[in-house]
Formats: sequence, C-alpha cells, structure tokens
Amino acid sequence: MNMTGKQRIAAPRQRVWEALNDPEILRASIPGCQSLEKAADDRFTATVEVKVGPIGARFKGAVSLIDLNPPNGYTLILEGNGGITGSVKGSAKVHLSEDAGGTLIAYEVDARVGGRMAQLGGPIIDATAKQIAGKFFNRFGEIVAGVAQQAEPSSVKATASTVTPVGAPAMLGTRSPVLSGGLPMAWILATVVAALVGFLIGRGQGGASSDWVGLAIGLLLLVVGGAAFEYGRRAAAPVVMLDNVLLRRLIEGAKE
Repeated sequence: MNMTGKQRIAAPRQRVWEALNDPEILRASIPGCQSLEKAADDRFTATVEVKVGPIGARFKGAVSLIDLNPPNGYTLILEGNGGITGSVKGSAKVHLSEDAGGTLIAYEVDARVGGRMAQLGGPIIDATAKQIAGKFFNRFGEIVAGVAQQAEPSSVKATASTVTPVGAPAMLGTRSPVLSGGLPMAWILATVVAALVGFLIGRGQGGASSDWVGLAIGLLLLVVGGAAFEYGRRAAAPVVMLDNVLLRRLIEGAKE
C-alpha cells in the first residue's frame, strides 16, 4: 500500500511538531485508538481498533521515530499485529513546512498488510487507509488549532451595552425609585404625626369633645397635606438620570 497526501493545519510549525510528539493529542486524534503511551523519546506503543471492509481487528504495535529533524519532520517505522486477522508493517515520512501562518504537513506512506486483511485486495485497503488518514488530520487539526488559539493572550473589551456602573440607572428619563419605595412609610409617619398634633390641640382646649375636634383637625391636615403632595408630584417634571455611559455618548456626539 502506497499513499501520499498533504494537509494544512492552522497553527505554527513548532506547535504542530510538538503535537505530533504528544501522546495525549495523538491518542485523541487517531480513529479507534484505545491506548497510546510513550515508551521512549523516539518510541510509542499503541492499541488501535481498525475495520477494513467486513473485517475488524485490534492491532497492538509500536511506532519508532527516526531521521528526526525538528521542527521539519521525521520518519515513522510502523509495526502492528492483529493476530490471525492481519498484520501491518511499513514506514511513513512526514515533512512540515510553513504555509501562510499555518503549517503544511506532507506525508508518504509505504506499508505492507498481511493475513486475512490482505485478501480483501488493494482498493479496499487503500480506501480505508485514506479514510482513516482524513479523520486523523481533521481531528488533529481541530485540537492543535484550538490549543494554539487558547495560548494566545485574550483581550477583554468593555462595551456600553455590557458595562453598567453598579447602582447607576440604565435608562434615560426614568423617575427616581426612591419616591415609590419610600412613599408607604412616609404616609404612615404623616398619619401618626397628624393624629398626634390634632390630639394635643384637642387636649389643650380641654374636655372630651375637644379630643374629637383635635383628631378631626389632624385628619384634615393629613388630607390637605396628602393632596398637596400628590399635586406637586404630578406637576413636577420626570427626574432625568444620566449614567456614565450615556453621558459619555452625549459628549462624544456633541464633539462630532
């Protein structure tokens, strides 16, 4: 089986080189990979489940790295055994080059398949190998590009729609909430004070009937005060509050 191809990865060449030597990234990228461990700096052991046509098998093998030329590439020596199902031996040359801010991976694979899988014929094996390679590079590219983006310093941008000072009104032309929130307590205090004033006025005149007169005067004061308060509240213009963001917008608009 002979296979060649190229794949562009949206990440710097040094990062791609490191990822090609990272067992965690390789295990997550290889389709059907059950385990992949680094036995030495230039050697990996792996267990991979592969299905070629109607035949599926679990291969256990090793990958050795030779002709190391970081970060330009290397050559892989492949050897795997799936029992009576089949076996695979071969090599793959991998070359990395810079490509418009990304990395272009070029590879050449030369492998020999034995056992029952070899009986399926070259076209089926070639098609399966290309499918596996496509899935690998798609997943590998997603992982490496994602890691590269996370490594870049992120900038935090504050916008007027998302940043609002704590406690500042967010709208223009709204009334102060203090009046509506404090009104019930103010009416209670006014009632108590008016009743107390009327009661004292009545007591000052002397007699039980004067007590009722004092209470009546106190209630009259309460009604008159409440009516005057309501008239003043409705006649007053709405309280206009400007938060820092809106005030800055108005100033910038006036300058333009």
